[in-house]
Amino acid sequence: MLASQTLLHTAVFALTVLQALASDTFIAAVYEHAVILPDATDEPVSPEDALALMNKNMDVLEEAIKEAAQQGAHIIVTPEDGIYGWRFMRETIYPYLEDIPDPAVNWIPCTDPTRFARAPVQERLSCMARNNSIYVVANIGDKKPCNSSDPGCPSDGHYQYNTNVVFDSEGKLVARYHKYNLFMSEIQFNYPKEPEAITFETPFGKFGIFTCFDILFREPAVVLVSKLQVDTVLFPTAWMNVLPFLTAVEFHSAWAMGMGVNFLAADTHHTSMSMTGSGIYAPDGARTYYYNMKTEDGRLLVAELDSHPRRSPASLPAVNWSSYALSVGRFSPNDHDFEGLIFHDLFTFTELTKPEGNLTVCQKDLCCHLSYKVAGKQEDEVYVLGAFDGLHVVEGQYYLQICTMLKCKSTDPSTCGKPVETAQTKFERFSLSGTFGTNYVFPEVLYSGVQLAPGEFEVLNDGRLISKTRPTKPVVTVTLFGRWYEKDHMKQDPQPPAFP
Repeated sequence: MLASQTLLHTAVFALTVLQALASDTFIAAVYEHAVILPDATDEPVSPEDALALMNKNMDVLEEAIKEAAQQGAHIIVTPEDGIYGWRFMRETIYPYLEDIPDPAVNWIPCTDPTRFARAPVQERLSCMARNNSIYVVANIGDKKPCNSSDPGCPSDGHYQYNTNVVFDSEGKLVARYHKYNLFMSEIQFNYPKEPEAITFETPFGKFGIFTCFDILFREPAVVLVSKLQVDTVLFPTAWMNVLPFLTAVEFHSAWAMGMGVNFLAADTHHTSMSMTGSGIYAPDGARTYYYNMKTEDGRLLVAELDSHPRRSPASLPAVNWSSYALSVGRFSPNDHDFEGLIFHDLFTFTELTKPEGNLTVCQKDLCCHLSYKVAGKQEDEVYVLGAFDGLHVVEGQYYLQICTMLKCKSTDPSTCGKPVETAQTKFERFSLSGTFGTNYVFPEVLYSGVQLAPGEFEVLNDGRLISKTRPTKPVVTVTLFGRWYEKDHMKQDPQPPAFP
């Protein structure tokens, strides 16, 4: 009897140890989905037709979820607009919406579908999670009734929200997030009255969630990471790529590195709108990613991540982003500086005219320093060092500080800053730094063909972005993308713009 008890205790201890070890890492999945879109219409479709379209998309997502579970994934993220698309006005999206309760109600739609109002989409997503023992993250629309006692109530008597939901491996609704920073074309949705910072705990770390355009604003993105200390961010998105700094894989990988968290980004796939670019990113670089503008294929990505990246030996040390740049003088005079636009922002540029050198370019309070050596420059390719320090005001208003070395579209200086995907010039080395006023700086290295460079560069604790070894591919851009959240409160109206 004593021997059997000892064996039992040994087995239990071994199981506990194995579980503890297993929780140190987890398997993540994201699915880039080529969304089946509704027909464009000015009139709402019937609820039955709306559900039929959503079921077509969920058929595809379900296959991806099953495959992810078979590969051992603990959680899968699917894209923003992945269930019904985006061709909507306020009235025409209504048949696609469901009333999503607060997760505090402790609800498993799969086993108790009639507890609240009819919700076939939530029921099916819950069953996908439960039947495959995997956390499922999806983006759907929430509707909330209101009346005249609420001065903000829309005239049609309800709020409509762009919403992320998370179901755990039992199918329980564990998170609901209403997108706070709507993109300018999202006239079908309302802004929440207050930003939501949504987190939930799992056996493999603490998770936070937000959506697409949210990433460029302090709330909720920075709050989740800096204040609430999440380990992993879940990011459904419908990201339209904008070169040279804001392709999805480039910026999302840089954001994960700059913020020191895991980042699971699932993009929609629609090449006519430049939508592609999903990935599983760790603080030390991309684990896996997908960017494809040539076909309309979706893609499942699966990779292993540390559950608590801040505790990882690979965790980046604290960076003082301006330390090095403030310690050195100007490398070069500004006799040949010129101006050019990048995504409507007026940059100050100076050309890399020699095969090796040190350059400085300044704009306002930002000075950018570059040391470089070219391995073999193509005569028909021009590179510049650029600086921007100011308020971006196109699709939103937010302060930026950017230092960048980039390839121009042609030898004509007026093309510097225009989108470029390919290059032939290789570099022996590079080191980029800047006198940043913000602590939020995201390091980007983009190779020819919109390829990332995991493991080929590093950020030193004095703020320099340097090549670790000779870059293996031609360089399109090397960038330190600073987002000066701290200055946003100085604007006249810090709230998102209102739409009718």
